[in-house]
Amino acid sequence: MLWDSKLIQKYNLAGPRYTSYPTAPQFTTEISKMELIGKMLEPSRSPLSLYFHVPFCAHLCYYCACNKIVTKQYDKGAEYVELLGEEMRLRALMIDQSRPVTQLHFGGGTPTFLSEENLATLFDIIKEHFNLVNDGSQDYSIEIDPREVNRSKLELLKSLGFNRVSLGIQDFNEDVQKAIHRIQSLELVTEVMSDVRELDYHSINFDLIYGLPKQTLEGFNETLDKVIALSPDRISVFNYAHLPQRFAPQRRILEEDLPTPDQKLALLKLSIDKLTDAGYVYIGMDHFAKPDDSLTKAQQEGHLQRNFQGYTTHAETDLLAFGVSAISQVSNAYFQNHTDLSLYQNSIENGQLAIMKGYISSNDDRIRHAVIMQLLCHNQLNSSAIEEQFGINFNEYFHSELDSLGNLQEDGVITVYYENANIQINITEVGRLLVRCVCMVFDKYLTSNSNFSKVI
Repeated sequence: MLWDSKLIQKYNLAGPRYTSYPTAPQFTTEISKMELIGKMLEPSRSPLSLYFHVPFCAHLCYYCACNKIVTKQYDKGAEYVELLGEEMRLRALMIDQSRPVTQLHFGGGTPTFLSEENLATLFDIIKEHFNLVNDGSQDYSIEIDPREVNRSKLELLKSLGFNRVSLGIQDFNEDVQKAIHRIQSLELVTEVMSDVRELDYHSINFDLIYGLPKQTLEGFNETLDKVIALSPDRISVFNYAHLPQRFAPQRRILEEDLPTPDQKLALLKLSIDKLTDAGYVYIGMDHFAKPDDSLTKAQQEGHLQRNFQGYTTHAETDLLAFGVSAISQVSNAYFQNHTDLSLYQNSIENGQLAIMKGYISSNDDRIRHAVIMQLLCHNQLNSSAIEEQFGINFNEYFHSELDSLGNLQEDGVITVYYENANIQINITEVGRLLVRCVCMVFDKYLTSNSNFSKVI
């Protein structure tokens, strides 16, 4: 990948990650819950993607901005599984339960906070209400804290149908681990990796973070060497956004320990160079995958998708999400559950869906969603495909947006070709890190007051 520091600094603006469009700030509490439920009741034959949010963590990681509850009371897991079971019962009444579940993900928090008994019970309830696939084509994944898993739990997860795991690594450097309050040794991670491979899981993902306190080029270079030696199938390298005013645990991180903006860019460049030199394919934004990985193949074949879990290979699914703060996407509508556990619990125990807010996309939203996802997933946009799908004249519909692309084109972030009535927008190699800036041009809701982290 080409690297232009001045260009990156110029366009390193605050902007959405576009796991949805419209993005979460547009979700509203003013929308009628019955109107949202009506969208859920619309008949569909699309496959299902299920997401379960487990908010509990036994350890507090100072950098974390997830919706979580830090506790050592593991018995809370059993109570929470009961709530998830009741929510599933309510939601399953509204859909055709024969629809296949092609994708399933447990996130958190720490899903492996749940005991083996809790996990088995939860999966029994899922199987009771949904048509799980277990023929090898499924994409069933779970986020794993290496400190909260053992061989026995990994064996159980495999037997339940999970075939992908994602390990939170962040950084192997001891000084960094102390600064973020997440101590996990290379030996521990290696042992977990050995168990996962022996149990024949289909895919392993590592999550890394750059921009953490105490990180240096030398130290992160050593972390990347260790990661490459362990050879996970996918690697995500996320930008640490220091927002202590929004996330209380981050107030324990000293500002003076953070890398400077220039040092953060150097850490990112190092990551890209090391991983691509090691044979990983840069998928986009912060994702890398091996050449034979299904994520890479999906991008090459033109059917890569993006949702609240990031890039995905499973297209045209309705996403049903369960648990506190979880976000569903069904029939061009978004539903977010209560982010407060007590409010979520009260709703479920009273026989009500725990919907806190939501959004129903307009036709314009759907058009812009298609444009943004094409750019994010495939680094290009062909106007003819959008015109055919939505029956619009792209040049007329996006006249002002096309004019706004001028600076990005002049700076070499994109190329724009006009051939007869067709318009082709391509993200250049030097512009791939800035693809979100191109997407922002087509985002009609973006304002100068929008509260997002920087794109890099």
